[in-house]
Amino acid sequence: MNTTHFTSTFATDLDEYLAFKKKMGFYGASRTVYLRRFDAYATAHNLSTFDRATVEGWVTDQLQRSGKYRSWMSYIRDFGRWLHAHAHPDAYILSDQWKAPIIRPRPYLLTHEEIEGFFTTAAHVDAQSPWAWQSVAFFTLMHSAGIRTGEARNLLTSQVDLGDGHIDIVNAKGHRSRRLPLTDDVIAILASCDTTSHTHLGPRRTFFVSSTGAPVAPASVGVMFNRIWDQARLPRPADGKQPRPYDFRHHFAYANLERWMAGGTDVTAMLPYLARYMGHATFDSTYYYIHTSPDFMDSYADITQESQSLLPEVGFA
Repeated sequence: MNTTHFTSTFATDLDEYLAFKKKMGFYGASRTVYLRRFDAYATAHNLSTFDRATVEGWVTDQLQRSGKYRSWMSYIRDFGRWLHAHAHPDAYILSDQWKAPIIRPRPYLLTHEEIEGFFTTAAHVDAQSPWAWQSVAFFTLMHSAGIRTGEARNLLTSQVDLGDGHIDIVNAKGHRSRRLPLTDDVIAILASCDTTSHTHLGPRRTFFVSSTGAPVAPASVGVMFNRIWDQARLPRPADGKQPRPYDFRHHFAYANLERWMAGGTDVTAMLPYLARYMGHATFDSTYYYIHTSPDFMDSYADITQESQSLLPEVGFA
């Protein structure tokens, strides 16, 4: 049964593909939106074969609307793979040559003095909302556990176990989950925040909330970060990269790398564990953080110049 109103020759395959993705835990609406666009294109042009001309013709048409954004190409590429693996071995799989190059932004490298000044001010930030008492806990969690901003915003109270000393990041980026241990200092900060939130707002679903008890909005995180930064009278570069909340995650990564290096720990053996802790799907994402610390890179070059591989086999599953 066509549940998504597809009208082209590919309607049945599209419905079966989306059903398959849902069984795999992928429920994103954007996939359906772009496949509907492909379906409409195929209907308008009376296309019945999933070949190169059909796929690249739609991609070319879509690029005229989407400009530089190409993330949607993964949907038509994945649909092609599904067709190829199931009933249509001749189905065309969109070439990776269509992918736009990934240009990662340079992070703002937080100094120890800036971090100390930030948290000193965060403890007394001028805010007429729960941020007045949860700022320290929110940004401490990002700084000490290296979690993403969205992971902190969406953290449920049921995923915070202060008695056992851990948090569970569930169904995060790429639908991956992980359990992160907490230090005693972080547990104490989160416990204080939790007690104050319960006193003012009562039971709540998410650990961090707005004044209405709703989850923290994405924009409010940046607003509060900038307010604390400016109230602490921390410097801002006249040009170039500006500090942002996500830089706490960057700092977590390269601070651990530098700590291992300074302590004589085998950094190459520790990178897989760092990747798992930070929720990276591949080591490529973890390698990126090595490049955020010039001082670390200078030292790291000395111990890797004789190595043929960045990561040895360490039995990490």
